[in-house]
Amino acid sequence: MKNLICLILLAFLLPLSVWAKPSQPNVLFIAIDDLNDWVGFMGGHPQAVTPHMDALAKRGRNFTNAHCSVPVCSASRVTVMSGVSATTHGSYELGPRYEQLPALKDVPTIQRYFKDHGYTTLSGGKVLHHNFSGRLAGDIDQSLGRKRSPRPRKPMSRPASWSGAWDWGAYPEQDTEMADFELAHNAAKVLKEDFDKPFFMSVGFFRPHVPLFVPPKWFELYDAEKITLPKNPTSDLGDLPENFLGINDYAVAPTHAEVVGSGKQLDLTHAYLASVSFVDHCVGIILDALQSSPHAENTLIVLWSDHGWHLGEKQHWAKRTLWEESTRVPLLIAGPGILPGKPCKEPASLIDLYPTLVGLCHLPNPPHLEGLSLVPQLSDPSKPRKQPAITSSYFGNHSIRNRDWRLIAYEDGARELYDHRTDPDEFHNLAKDPAHQKIIDELSQWLPKKAAPEFKAKSERQRRTRQK
Repeated sequence: MKNLICLILLAFLLPLSVWAKPSQPNVLFIAIDDLNDWVGFMGGHPQAVTPHMDALAKRGRNFTNAHCSVPVCSASRVTVMSGVSATTHGSYELGPRYEQLPALKDVPTIQRYFKDHGYTTLSGGKVLHHNFSGRLAGDIDQSLGRKRSPRPRKPMSRPASWSGAWDWGAYPEQDTEMADFELAHNAAKVLKEDFDKPFFMSVGFFRPHVPLFVPPKWFELYDAEKITLPKNPTSDLGDLPENFLGINDYAVAPTHAEVVGSGKQLDLTHAYLASVSFVDHCVGIILDALQSSPHAENTLIVLWSDHGWHLGEKQHWAKRTLWEESTRVPLLIAGPGILPGKPCKEPASLIDLYPTLVGLCHLPNPPHLEGLSLVPQLSDPSKPRKQPAITSSYFGNHSIRNRDWRLIAYEDGARELYDHRTDPDEFHNLAKDPAHQKIIDELSQWLPKKAAPEFKAKSERQRRTRQK
């Protein structure tokens, strides 16, 4: 009789255990190149037109205090895809690919990890720097394509002395000629298909990366004569150490003096806004396709940018700095189990994406991850987070950003300190004020104690790549 009762209970409990097993959602991983906070859901520019991303922000969690780990393309993406910080893998600049970094020899990309755990992986556009190559090509089951948008044969808008990368204009005529538009439609088409396994789809959009060429209709969204320029008091740099003030001397970007002196600031600002609205439209194509697909109810959506972008703030253009406009990035997560609600103001880092998705998809936690899962903040956006967001730019220079403060510590010992409760534009460096020594000491505890030196590319070709 006892055996019979046990068999009956087992017959009921086995199905319950199967039903209780959490399902594995799909992942739609959308990366946007050089997108700063000039989107409606972050309020970085009052005139930004981004209806599709704004709608996504309302559906899930908007991390308004998210930051990159390195404010430059390839190094940031390597960190995201590996879950390993630059201070461990040693990539702080353009150049080395994922597979070239010795510290990542046995570290699976997030795509490889999901593939090894039963996912179909798809990828298109710019996800890693120059996309996947070498051993990384095997991480992807299906390509969504990667093309470059056309450029005019002759310079359109830039002064002759500027790099060809820093050109802009209403070109080409139609969206259909743009690589990002084609990529969006390729992804949308695949989303209509059935899959016998959960999928991890990576989509990397290029705009608003320079050169800022998009079709005329996106420029026409904005009244060129009424575009608001960033606040930029001439006294802003007076209380700063000299460390990063010459960052443009290394990069191909024009200096602020060159932009203002040429009378091109308004035009460049217009082109960036137009490019942001264009990529928002591309995001909308994919989101609309997902919404009408069989996967609508079981797909996590993660939208992020690799780093921020200056358009004159702190008299700087482009990236690479440790100030807010260079480190702060859009980060949205939506999908099953994530209830719409208030934005999260707690610090978050792009290095947290790998552990967050592993947790949301019920996969074993790999031991190499250095970030923290954002799952607690997805459940409760007000849940405190002790660890700040840490950004490194070049060897030995770091930013520590918590909910209210930013500390910048340079290799030579110079410091900057900003109180974001009263100074969101970081106009007032408080580092030399004795009244703030306590917060400096508190934030300094998070500075990396031992950072890997910069990995040096060995070939001449790689050296030239770093200088572009």
